[in-house]
Amino acid sequence: MRFKTLIVGYALALALLLFAQRHPDGTKPEFSRVLDLTHTIGASVPTYEPPTATSPYQAKTVATIDKDQYFAREISLPEHFGTHIDAPAHFVRGSWTVDQIPTERLIAPLVVIDIRKEVSAEADYRLSIQDIAQWEKVHGQVPMGSVVMARTGWEDRWKSVKDYRNADAKGTMHFPGFSLAAVKFLLDARSIVGLGIDTLSIDYGPSADFEVHKYSLSKGTYQLENVANLDVAPESGAIVVAAPMKTEGGSGGPVRILALVR
Repeated sequence: MRFKTLIVGYALALALLLFAQRHPDGTKPEFSRVLDLTHTIGASVPTYEPPTATSPYQAKTVATIDKDQYFAREISLPEHFGTHIDAPAHFVRGSWTVDQIPTERLIAPLVVIDIRKEVSAEADYRLSIQDIAQWEKVHGQVPMGSVVMARTGWEDRWKSVKDYRNADAKGTMHFPGFSLAAVKFLLDARSIVGLGIDTLSIDYGPSADFEVHKYSLSKGTYQLENVANLDVAPESGAIVVAAPMKTEGGSGGPVRILALVR
């Protein structure tokens, strides 16, 4: 555990170095761009539960500049809505709530594994150990203390709730996720700290028992769901910053995800 903490601490230090380090002329940081991997939250966001006439997201204006000299709203939404984080407590009693996730775990090397080809042939595809092996053949071993994200291409459906949920006549959704075998390998052999995906869930659509959620969260790993813009994120070399709303005792919450690209 001490070694894993040191690895995660290294990722934090590296990210801070990228922010602080400049060229000899003192003008330019050592990263070329910052990618926003977050969808904008609004009433039209696709949800895991079947949609109803009223969106679970509500924004009520409580002050206007014309009347009150300032603008403010009152917002209500579920914890697991839009681009969000699942804390270990989401499935594991007594585990970290969102406000208890160690901050050093929220800045980490970013690994993006592209499975768009496989998903185009099978909507229920699950990222496999073979997909990880192929990534490592090109980029080297998955860094310890990293966040591994699956690039499925599902984001192309984001603007259509029906297509994004992709439910059949019985209400069963069909979209890609991670296989349990792949996640066990990533956690046990690569000591990652987080998983991410551009779909509604780390578990694939037809899952009835959420086996990937249960296993990964039991290991203290957090999960990032409905990630945006993975199509332009590099497969390796970037640093991810996950900044969730720090709600006391939360099972998860809205998160702003940024990728620092060298």
